[in-house]
Amino acid sequence: MAKIMVVDDAAFLRAMLKDILVKAGHEVIFEAANGQEAVDRYKAVRPDLVTMDITMPVMEGVEAVKEIRKLDPTASIVMCSAMGQRNLIIEAIQSGAKDFIVKPFQANRVVEAVNKAIGY
Repeated sequence: MAKIMVVDDAAFLRAMLKDILVKAGHEVIFEAANGQEAVDRYKAVRPDLVTMDITMPVMEGVEAVKEIRKLDPTASIVMCSAMGQRNLIIEAIQSGAKDFIVKPFQANRVVEAVNKAIGY
């Protein structure tokens, strides 16, 4: 069971992801509504994995990936994106994200990406 931080500015998407992850046997230990909140809380909650939305207020997902990787170069992060954000996905992967999942979420793809990123 992995401890996961879910980061998305849309509460219903956080809830949807949490539901998929919990059903797959993981624990969601923190939810953040923007990248800055995720960066601020990362050290305190020490998740095994972070799911990170790309487009958010206050701090975008790609910037948050860079900041979290500065705090913890081994951080496992999976990006969540809408279709058509190819350039941002590429930038996120180059910044250290392990994988990406596309909205609307498909449970099997979410579980596959998360398990691969944490080495299950």
